[in-house]
Amino acid sequence: MAKKRYTEEQIVAILKESAAGAKTEEICRKYGVSHGTFYLWRTKFAGMAVPDIKRLRALEDENLKLKRKVGELTMDLDATKELLSKNW
Repeated sequence: MAKKRYTEEQIVAILKESAAGAKTEEICRKYGVSHGTFYLWRTKFAGMAVPDIKRLRALEDENLKLKRKVGELTMDLDATKELLSKNW
């Protein structure tokens, strides 16, 4: 099954629909979202507006890039230490 990526506006609309009193099962069926995804969105984005969600996603992407760079630098540092510790 193809993985869908919902926009911030769609996620906020889905959560507002749920807050208005619609049943979770109906919402999940209507939008083709699993219950787990819906509850994840609800815990993660509850009470947020669209700009807040966009900012959160941007920060998560930046954090992922920084973690990758730290990993690469750690590997380079370990390799350098190993080379320098050898007796020539």
